[in-house]
Amino acid sequence: MKKISILIADDHALMRFGLKSLIATQPDMDVCGEADDGEKAVRLAKKLKPDVIIMDLMMPVLSGVEATRRILDGDPTAKIVILTSFGGSVDLQQALAAGALGAQLKESRMDNVLKAIRAVSRGESAVDPEVQTDIDTMPNPIVLTTRQQEILKAAALGKTTDQIAAACGISASAVKQHIAAIMRNLGAASRSEAIAVALSRNLLKI
Repeated sequence: MKKISILIADDHALMRFGLKSLIATQPDMDVCGEADDGEKAVRLAKKLKPDVIIMDLMMPVLSGVEATRRILDGDPTAKIVILTSFGGSVDLQQALAAGALGAQLKESRMDNVLKAIRAVSRGESAVDPEVQTDIDTMPNPIVLTTRQQEILKAAALGKTTDQIAAACGISASAVKQHIAAIMRNLGAASRSEAIAVALSRNLLKI
């Protein structure tokens, strides 16, 4: 049985130790790496290509939000679970908007964290109900990552998926996943509608 490989990104050594100890008790999981700052998380995510990344929001050098954006810019298939102490934070909202699939409170039951890891590894959303309630009461910001802006701008200029892939140095499949994420984020039903919405809200400049 292939184990779920997990990268833990948290600047608190005790938190990393606790998560690593918990994961070590699970026969279907394995910790492949640890990062104590956001920049290292981005670097290890690219190097190790873990199945799931557990990301703390408040980290030195590079915040969890920015690390999440950069990881997903480089690999839109990356699966990230945010661990946070604040369910209603703007940072958490932005991390989810950028493409993180899961969000769990640090004080959550450990079995909930494990369930979230398994769900996210399957590509499913795993947001704690308490977190979701907090998020639902907040204004919904629209956030496009740097890579998403680059891809949407190229699409607006009439570039094909293959042309965008070649220009960005990524696969055509990755371009399609980025565009799907952009459409979800903007509430658009098509590529052209996403371009129109982004232009109307000053999220895209050509």
